[in-house]
Amino acid sequence: MRAPGFTGGTLDRADRVRHEPELLRAAEADPRARLLVLRGLDPELDEADRLIWTGLDAAEGERLFLGFDEGVPLFAAAPPHGQPLPGARSPALFAMLDRFHAGDAALYAAARSLVDWHGRHGFCAVCGTATAIFRAGWGRTCPFCHAEHFPRVDPVVIMLAEHGDKVLLGRQPPWPQGRYSALAGFLEVGESIEEAVRRETLEEAGIRVGAVRYVASQPWPFPSSLMIACIGAAENDDITVDVHELEDARWFIRDEVRRALARDPDAPFGAAPPYAIAHTLLTAWVEGG
Repeated sequence: MRAPGFTGGTLDRADRVRHEPELLRAAEADPRARLLVLRGLDPELDEADRLIWTGLDAAEGERLFLGFDEGVPLFAAAPPHGQPLPGARSPALFAMLDRFHAGDAALYAAARSLVDWHGRHGFCAVCGTATAIFRAGWGRTCPFCHAEHFPRVDPVVIMLAEHGDKVLLGRQPPWPQGRYSALAGFLEVGESIEEAVRRETLEEAGIRVGAVRYVASQPWPFPSSLMIACIGAAENDDITVDVHELEDARWFIRDEVRRALARDPDAPFGAAPPYAIAHTLLTAWVEGG
């Protein structure tokens, strides 16, 4: 099974550097230290489709320590306070995602989520005071009430319901024409992964799910989710679509899914791109995993 997109990175996150200012200063003084080039939240790629890096002096905002790659200190720039960041993925980024090298994709995912978090969390959630960066960029602290805030990850279940030799897929209106994919939804408070899979499948498609098995996970940096991929055993196959969530939902047999993954022009639907964990999940199901 192909590894999910945005995984497989080799970054040494070097947690000790986040806690010891002298180690951070040494990393910043290293002549090899590099800063990730971003336009807003989008990366720039060179002719070999690799991420572009520059010197630390190019940072307009405070520097965020990402970690070490083969001993080289890597940084990103926090957005200047009050500067708005784009709220959605740009068409240019969509065009890049299929071209990323695996290690670069994982590194970009971490950098994008961290930069985006700083852009959206400049004020204390407790008292409203403007916060300051600390722990080398992996937290913000309030000078008034002393609350500490850290980058969050939002867990999302993404799942297939299988019934015999067929699998349930849904479609949302904004997707490309003909695209069908796994159902998905955020975990709610006080809920296990298995319970979220059952709830979301029932809510969106009227399908009751029994046993649930985990397949894989993927960081999804738009803005900062963790996709938890599962397959559930459907207890019925009569679909009732929640039109507030989906445009359509259908059952597809294994051969139809195999053809879609192979990008067969005669396949009955278009599959998610390889960098999306829905592609990994469908591949696992086709292979019987």
